[in-house]
Amino acid sequence: MDQTTKEQGKTMAIVSYITIIGLAIAYFTNQGDKKNEFVSFHVGQSLRIWIFAIVLSIAVFILIMITSISLLSYLTYLPWVLAILGAINAMNLKDEKIPVIGDIGGK
Repeated sequence: MDQTTKEQGKTMAIVSYITIIGLAIAYFTNQGDKKNEFVSFHVGQSLRIWIFAIVLSIAVFILIMITSISLLSYLTYLPWVLAILGAINAMNLKDEKIPVIGDIGGK
């Protein structure tokens, strides 16, 4: 991936990490003949983060109901940490995978 491709897709790559709405905006903006592989990479990483957030929220809810340990709710902040890390990578024009979940699902 060359530097100009990364520069052109930088904004949408960062937007993809701003909640699920930002992910949808980046995904639909990056369709057709304007497809940018840097944006596609970060949209994929962002999708992994937000799917992980949903699964983690459900798991934490169940664990709290079973154990009554409300401190477990702090685990739901983990996806936000990963999203910030991904946005920083996009801002610095890096195409590094997110730790732990970046390889899930291939590509």
